[in-house]
Amino acid sequence: MRRADAPAGVLRTLLTSYSWQELRQHPWRNAAAVVAVMLGVALAFSVHLINASALDEFASAVRSVNGQPDLELRAAQGGFDENLYARVAAHPQVRHASPVLELQTLAGSDRAGQRVPLRVLGLDALRVAAFAPQLLPAPTPGLAGARDAWFAPATVFLNPAAQQALGMDGVQLQHGLALRPVRVAGTVAAGGPPLAVMDIGAAQDLFERLGEITRIDVQLAPGAPREDVLAALALPPEVRAQTPGQDAQRVSNLSRAYRVNLTVLGLVALFTGAFLVFSVLSLSVARRTQQFALLGVLGLTGRERQRLVLAESAVLGLAGSLAGLALGTALAAAALRLLGGDLGGGYFNEAAPPLQWRPLAAAVYGLLGIAATLAGGWWPARAAQNLPPAQALKGLGQAATGRRRQLWSVVLLVLGGLLALAPPVGGIALGAYVSVALLLVGGITALPLLIQALYDRLQPRVAHRLLPLLAVERARRVRESAAVAVSGVVAALSLAVALTVMVASFRESMIGWLDQVLPADLYLRPAVAAGDALFFSPETVAAVAASEGVARVATTRQRAVQLNPERPAVQLLARSLADPASSLPLVGAALPVPPGMLGVYVSEPMVDLYGATPGSRLDALAAAAFPQAAAPPLFVAGVWRDYVRQFGAVVVPQQAYQQLSGDRRINDIALWLAPGTDAAALQQRLRALVEAQAPGAGALLEFTSVGALRANSLRIFDRSFAVTYWLQAVAIGIGLFGVAASFSAQVLARRKEFGLLAHLGLTRRQILAVVAGEGAAWTLIGAIAGLALGLAVAVVLVHVVNPQSFHWTMDLHAPWGRLLALCAAVVAAGTLTAWLAGRAAAGRDAVMAVKEDW
Repeated sequence: MRRADAPAGVLRTLLTSYSWQELRQHPWRNAAAVVAVMLGVALAFSVHLINASALDEFASAVRSVNGQPDLELRAAQGGFDENLYARVAAHPQVRHASPVLELQTLAGSDRAGQRVPLRVLGLDALRVAAFAPQLLPAPTPGLAGARDAWFAPATVFLNPAAQQALGMDGVQLQHGLALRPVRVAGTVAAGGPPLAVMDIGAAQDLFERLGEITRIDVQLAPGAPREDVLAALALPPEVRAQTPGQDAQRVSNLSRAYRVNLTVLGLVALFTGAFLVFSVLSLSVARRTQQFALLGVLGLTGRERQRLVLAESAVLGLAGSLAGLALGTALAAAALRLLGGDLGGGYFNEAAPPLQWRPLAAAVYGLLGIAATLAGGWWPARAAQNLPPAQALKGLGQAATGRRRQLWSVVLLVLGGLLALAPPVGGIALGAYVSVALLLVGGITALPLLIQALYDRLQPRVAHRLLPLLAVERARRVRESAAVAVSGVVAALSLAVALTVMVASFRESMIGWLDQVLPADLYLRPAVAAGDALFFSPETVAAVAASEGVARVATTRQRAVQLNPERPAVQLLARSLADPASSLPLVGAALPVPPGMLGVYVSEPMVDLYGATPGSRLDALAAAAFPQAAAPPLFVAGVWRDYVRQFGAVVVPQQAYQQLSGDRRINDIALWLAPGTDAAALQQRLRALVEAQAPGAGALLEFTSVGALRANSLRIFDRSFAVTYWLQAVAIGIGLFGVAASFSAQVLARRKEFGLLAHLGLTRRQILAVVAGEGAAWTLIGAIAGLALGLAVAVVLVHVVNPQSFHWTMDLHAPWGRLLALCAAVVAAGTLTAWLAGRAAAGRDAVMAVKEDW
């Protein structure tokens, strides 16, 4: 029994004495692995915290405003006829029904210095109590006519956020370019962003939406089956039924691909950390071979030696994970406070939610960091387990690499290439992510093959030059050690190259796309996005077109259409399509439109999400967008590339749209200027023109030139990808730090070798040249392998991950100058690192170390 209990105690004792001394003697080498694990855990955990906090805040606001009905009947776009409400409320299996007119607008007041985004709910106060009592109005005490205030026209009740932003006096709501004054008669208790509640009839009148509602909240009778009720109601095609939870699911889907990709970046950093742990522990085990052999002779079994090395890797993982959780929490808190919950992608830019920290999530990400280090320490632990103690004590414990590991490298590379062809799973490119991991693992484990193939051919060329020959021969003879030393920098450089190529490809593709979608000289649009609250009337468009200095104008009307309750809305764009090939960045040639059909053009996401391939029909869109008209079948005549609307857009000829919908409102005006026109003077004239039509509206206009739009788009792009630039720099720095640690360990272990070279007549400078040459030879292999693997990963990211995650394509663009400079910097840094590490070992101590064998 005593012997059975001994291993745990022995392991604990060795870990706190023997292993702790090893960690203390080489703090910087182990710190490199800990920092890599810390950064990987921190990035992945912070992304999780930001997203979870934003979604929790959104779901809480939805529950506060919408309550918890059994069903929500929503308009696919705009609103629908309020007569449907009477039919729903009269159904025998419907217990309660509440009509809602929901609008997004802007508000100004005496207190607010600028327009404030405001959500407006038009409600039936007698009905809403059954669903959301927090929306019931509470009149201001002492208000004249308080009893009838709810039914008064142009009267609103504000929630706490709206009261704080607007105050209670002089409030005005935006409709088109005009501000309409309203009276604040009291408050509502609902939390969340700024909200105004008013009588549904008053809201219809104020916003010119007579006879129209946007939602019906339904509470079913006990035991009433949802499907039977919907079948009996026979909802019109422009109305969609959904459950309350689908709002939060839809918002989660908005950012899912973006946050998954950021999380994967964090896991790739963790992957780099695992290789650094592998490198650090492999060198540590190799340096301590005789010590492990002595422990084996003294009775420590191979399995116990394996557990000891795994325990050392777990200690590194625990330290890195704890630091990563703390750093990730700090990063998430700062991001939520400074940027809201949008993750840099603009998905939750209306909310600045409080941090939601949960122990279970922290435990999962912490265990993930420890698992990565255990994976990195597995091969060194096996090496410690399998070494023969007797031979190792005599310095004969080095085992040759078998062909089995080389075969596995090839298998992993082939399997990685095949998995890149796998379809997405649940909208996530899981196969592609696994493909990237297998390519990296297979490529890094194949480093000995690359070293042998390259330096076997290089050796005859340096056979007559002593110092290069010594460097090349060592790289050939100890290719396993060389592969271990540079594995961390290969992983880091692969990540940097892949991200550089992906970002450059996206940026160059977007620049070409902007050149085609921005043909005009000047663009006029509302300065603040506020849904349908801000628009230009036909009269305003005509006045702008007739202004002096304007050669011609083109207009765009944009509306959101909900085709699937579980997915974000599709954007319907009505614009002139005289020549689709020149006005749209088409992917392939446009198809001729059959007689009797209306040709439309879909963005690439529509093909993946809704199967809108060229030549197909969009009957669901026709029914949702034009419910009151006998619309002709919508024929998909072509597909175009769109880097703005991730979840799909459809371009419809403007004249046909206006005829079918009766909607003549405009969201954007593109202007071509007459030769010699002063753009600044024209902007002043147009602003004055709009101000004369609607006082105060001039401040809501935004004039943007093509150059400014292009620069702003690229600035947003660079901000969104700032985390990737940062990760590249960190990865390369950690990789080079790992190389420095590896060289330092190996050089210090080779003092006798350097002493022997000194006895044979080599000067200290020549010995340092040999060491630097070895550093150059090893990091050159690392640079070649990192470049090749990075390009392979970039192909997967550009042609597989990007289309499967974001549903758009891009052209591969490799910035060769930047990539070669990056590789050259790695080789130069590795050479310098080796030279610096060799300085301490190539002096007098090295000469004296030879005596240890006499």
